[in-house]
Amino acid sequence: MARTEPRTAPTEMKRPVTLADVDLFCPGAQEHWYEAYPILHEQAPVLRLPGEGAEPGTDGFILSKYQDILRVVRDSERFPPGLTTPPKLNPDGSMPQMNAMIASIQSLRPNEDLWRAHKAELTDPWVGTGATRHRDMIAAAATALIDGWIDKGAVDFVGAFARPLPQMVMANVLGFPYADIPRMEMWGAAQVMAFVHGKGHRNQLTPEQMGEQMRLLAGFGEYVATSVIEKRRAPKDDMISWLTQVTYGALDRKLTDTEINGIVYAMMIGGLETTQYAMAEQAQLFCEDPDLYRSLRDDRSKLRNFIEESLRLRSPTQGLSTRTTTQDEVFQGVRVPAGSLLHMRWAAGNRDPEEWDCPHDLQLDRKGLTRHLTFSQGSRSCPGSGISRLEQLTAWNLLMDRIEAIEYAPGNSFAHQPGIMLGLFELKLNFTAAT
Repeated sequence: MARTEPRTAPTEMKRPVTLADVDLFCPGAQEHWYEAYPILHEQAPVLRLPGEGAEPGTDGFILSKYQDILRVVRDSERFPPGLTTPPKLNPDGSMPQMNAMIASIQSLRPNEDLWRAHKAELTDPWVGTGATRHRDMIAAAATALIDGWIDKGAVDFVGAFARPLPQMVMANVLGFPYADIPRMEMWGAAQVMAFVHGKGHRNQLTPEQMGEQMRLLAGFGEYVATSVIEKRRAPKDDMISWLTQVTYGALDRKLTDTEINGIVYAMMIGGLETTQYAMAEQAQLFCEDPDLYRSLRDDRSKLRNFIEESLRLRSPTQGLSTRTTTQDEVFQGVRVPAGSLLHMRWAAGNRDPEEWDCPHDLQLDRKGLTRHLTFSQGSRSCPGSGISRLEQLTAWNLLMDRIEAIEYAPGNSFAHQPGIMLGLFELKLNFTAAT
């Protein structure tokens, strides 16, 4: 059976053997996540984090079982997301400073009904159910990238393909020129700074980091504001132009510039990282099992199945602390008080042995392939899952057209970035181009 656990880099953190060794958030933890999950499943499927709640005197809890996480994400009233909670006023009675996305959420989708309407009306037509409109554009972007290195026989798959492809796609969707992609990359990194450099399960930044983040995002806000003004005056065939013209049926009105800015913020934060990490992990799975690559190259009928299984086995976003309890709850026999902050560990739930037969195996004929938790589940599942899946499917079809075989090149460290996302810094591959 081919290896399905990620290769990892050496770290000062020791491989966890007992529950006392498990810390999902300490430096170097990302190199041992998949060794920690079986320990959590067996010994602490609901792990208390004392004093780690959203409010003083409350606790955090890590949920690692599939059904527990599913129960939470499907009930947004009982387990409300923090982003929809009205912000607390400052001591002087003023509103706290909010980034554009949070301000937009408070305005356009503060409750469950409006959340559903927002997704159906404002994002699905572009990155959800309507993502197929971008098929040719995605293929053109992927082809241009492959053309740049196909004659070399070797490539840093992350730097030359997995990272730039979603950047090009999102630039096209939103209507930004390719020349601005370096700035998009900088702003995207600022948006996810907490998820990479933040500490603990709450992804807390230092005051200095928060100041730097706000400084960078102020530039992004100005850039989007200028784009919105231009596209209101001269609309084109892109998402921002469309947002300047559409009437939001749920509120029976047009969108404000600030609201459009917040939607664009959300598109950027979700549209760049997940797809990059997913494709890098898929390339590694193919390197671990060359026969799998050959079989799918010869018969593409199960390529969609492979993408879903890879998303289950190696979740790009490993977990998030986004829900709180409104009443006392019991998970796996553990009492969780009202007001507790829940860290839903998608990646652990995706390998729960009580939910998945042979959870560590890649099985292309597995039933219910899309019920994994990688994009969450329920009404608040990732709005960009449609375009991410389309990018992955299109990319691998084109790669398989052009490449007969891939393998690891010498010199890979397999080091992952810190934070809560399974992201390789680089992936050096050798390949045989198709003749």
